[in-house]
Amino acid sequence: MEKGFEGSREELRELLDREAARFNSPDFIAADPVQFPRRFDRLADIEIVSLLASTVAWGNRKMICTDIEKMLRLMDYDPAAFLLEGAYEEIPDMNIHRTFFARDLRGFLRGLHPIYKRYGSLQDFARASGIAQAEFPSWALAEAINGQLAEANASHPEVTLSRCLPQNLKTTALKRLNMALRWLVRRDSIVDLGVWDVITPAQLFIPLDVHVGDTARELGLLTRNANDRRSTVELTEILRGFNPADPVIYDFALFSLGLPSNR
Repeated sequence: MEKGFEGSREELRELLDREAARFNSPDFIAADPVQFPRRFDRLADIEIVSLLASTVAWGNRKMICTDIEKMLRLMDYDPAAFLLEGAYEEIPDMNIHRTFFARDLRGFLRGLHPIYKRYGSLQDFARASGIAQAEFPSWALAEAINGQLAEANASHPEVTLSRCLPQNLKTTALKRLNMALRWLVRRDSIVDLGVWDVITPAQLFIPLDVHVGDTARELGLLTRNANDRRSTVELTEILRGFNPADPVIYDFALFSLGLPSNR
């Protein structure tokens, strides 16, 4: 393998399995945004918090968690009721997280409102949208949600829809939505919640960010320099070769191997 790994394919799989098991543990939860959807029991609350928490999951992890707490506080820690009541229109102007502002949070919730009013859950919306039959379910789901966002915010040009979900679906790695789907779909119940059955863990794609991409390249798992949709698909296909039923478990391994102490 290239750069930092010179062993066989089997040795690489053993390394990934070992690191995944080490970090896919309850100790991982306290410092990670996954802690926030885990606070809730109702599916709608879990889904809404998963979407919002993953949307701001870039940058310093401590700041991310502080700002997710801020969002939950704005929603009175009752996200589904807050959404269905339309209370998001009363959120005051403020910065939520870096370049994600209150206007964008209002816009995201405004776009989710008709989904929850009609379907009751994002999972049933996803089911009705046929994402289980799609070759790339997460991008199909993003396209369906983006349609709702655009329609609901047609008279709100102040909303930056790309702050809610990426709009360039042909090229985006869709890292944050892929992270939310990992939380919702993976079923070992150690870190991830596994509350969805509309798609299986085998249909997930790796949440590809800079750190995961760099680690994958050091291990020889990825050769392309761009952290884009093509790289996400290529890396996930390789990981499926190690674990066809649950390729995204290796997100834990690639995360841990990218930590400074492991370099």
